[in-house]
Amino acid sequence: MNIRLTSIPVADQAHALTFYTQVLGFVKKTDVPLGEHKWLTVVAPNERDGVELLLEPMSFAPAQTYQQAWFEAGIPAAMFHVEDLQQEYERLLGHGVHFSVLPTAMGAVRLAVLADTCGNYLQLVQL
Repeated sequence: MNIRLTSIPVADQAHALTFYTQVLGFVKKTDVPLGEHKWLTVVAPNERDGVELLLEPMSFAPAQTYQQAWFEAGIPAAMFHVEDLQQEYERLLGHGVHFSVLPTAMGAVRLAVLADTCGNYLQLVQL
């Protein structure tokens, strides 16, 4: 069993695509119109055949409630690995990204948590 796709809830797919590609640095892999929404995925630029992140449109109330509850609780919706957390933190600050948790050492792991401008927190981890 392998993970090939996971999703993150977003209200506006176009806005999310801009943030996830132009700010975070992912690249668009799939963009298929499906009526009002799209099957829209991004991948890491160095792993174009790796795990895809679906920018999942929130078109029904339970998804909105779920996302809001996780955000209000400060729970990251996804975790991404970075090679150099401090460098990535400084790069993202330059793009105006807000961090709810600044780079912090937790044993052998360093982490930070940022808001994705789409209603989610994302955790960056350096192992």
